[in-house]
Amino acid sequence: MTPPRYFALIPAAGIGARMEADCPKQYVPLAGKPMLRHVLDTFAASQTITHTFAVVGAEDGYIGGILAAAPHLAGRMTVLHNGGATRHQSVLNGLHAMREQVDDGDWVLVHDAARPGLTAALIDKLVQSLCDDAVGGLLAMPIVDTLKRGGTDHRVQATVPRDGLWAAQTPQMFRYGLLRRALEHSAQVTDEAGAIEALGLQPKLVEGSPRNFKVTLPHDVALAELYLKGIE
Repeated sequence: MTPPRYFALIPAAGIGARMEADCPKQYVPLAGKPMLRHVLDTFAASQTITHTFAVVGAEDGYIGGILAAAPHLAGRMTVLHNGGATRHQSVLNGLHAMREQVDDGDWVLVHDAARPGLTAALIDKLVQSLCDDAVGGLLAMPIVDTLKRGGTDHRVQATVPRDGLWAAQTPQMFRYGLLRRALEHSAQVTDEAGAIEALGLQPKLVEGSPRNFKVTLPHDVALAELYLKGIE
């Protein structure tokens, strides 16, 4: 039997309105390169990843500049211009487009374009933790802060017990056939693990890293640059 392969799928069709930038968030300059370029470079350098697929919008006018400036990505990645209005739709469109190159038993690592702090070591940790798992799983961080549930008036309604709570990160890694079925089964989810959970399955949590946080607001850029420049 042929051993399973590992493919990366990066949904990158959003605009990131909260970033308040002059371009889609994934193309915001970060430590000398567009944010998405950091992610693509990490996957391209990984000996574990067979191939990377980036899903961008049909009218994306930025990805060509990344490819022109990074000839080493040629042959290591494919750009799919079929991004949807939501992350769920972009990932599902990507899965459909890569069907001919991927077997049902191959693994797909879905990663946010706005998490440029991913490292090859984190990829390897995730793969080693899940390669024999029956379901798959995701990188995540245990919650350490005290959690408060607020009301509409921004006053505390309750303190939420943090025992057993984790903050989801990416990559989220599942076998192609299972992931596609899960996303086709449920559209009301915010991540791939949620779709797997909707099938009654329990993804495995693999501890990630603080550096693998999601760049969402303008002030996140400075912190991400510190990590990327090795100041931790």
